[in-house]
Amino acid sequence: MSTTHDTPGGPALQEARLDRIRKLLAKAERAGTAAEAQIYTDKAVELMARHGVDEAVLAATGPPGHDPIGGVRIAVDDPYSAAKARLLGWTAAALRCRWVLHDSRGGKVAAVTVFGFASDRERVELLYTSLLLQAFTQVNRIRPPDPGESVAAYRRSWIYGFAARVHERLCEAERAAVGESDAAGDGATSAALVLADRGDRVARAYSEEYSGLRRARPPQVSGSGYRSGAEAADRADLGGTRLGRRGRARAIGG
Repeated sequence: MSTTHDTPGGPALQEARLDRIRKLLAKAERAGTAAEAQIYTDKAVELMARHGVDEAVLAATGPPGHDPIGGVRIAVDDPYSAAKARLLGWTAAALRCRWVLHDSRGGKVAAVTVFGFASDRERVELLYTSLLLQAFTQVNRIRPPDPGESVAAYRRSWIYGFAARVHERLCEAERAAVGESDAAGDGATSAALVLADRGDRVARAYSEEYSGLRRARPPQVSGSGYRSGAEAADRADLGGTRLGRRGRARAIGG
């Protein structure tokens, strides 16, 4: 009778960690107060970043094709589709993916393609789904402090502020996870070098897949809710086809 054992960064540990991240995010989504949601924030951020680094190192030392590069197209709906798209795209960029905006015939954002390694795309989808719910739980009940300001403009700017701060927090967590991995490793495999190589590979594949796309204009934000949205992001738990015939694609490198 033979017995197999999972390595410290093996599939069993990775799946257990993903399950724990999902549970932390679910708790944040159900939290009654911002303070309650904050309890889960630091651990969710830490686990999400560590998971991504471990998956990258495993893929680099594992069999070819274990973690393929590709894209997944994710629909975004009104209201505030452009702001939602930035929340998705900036989350993707922080988790080492590239992203493409797809316009509908009416000029509004219809979808975002997240392009990168499969393990990173999985993290993006998991996190974005939770962040969207967390954000709109608050958006649907906030109003501008100035009664004369447009509610829609205030909420739109709030989402942009939320998305920008989420991006910053995720980048900080990713950098910390890389440093911790290299400090704790045996020196044989550098997480920083592995991730740099993966970034180059994604950039080359992205350039081949989406050559010639125009760069999107920076979003125009007129409301005063940006600061409040960024503050809300500090409390948040962070834990398709190429081009559709009905839309144009605008590329934004992550």
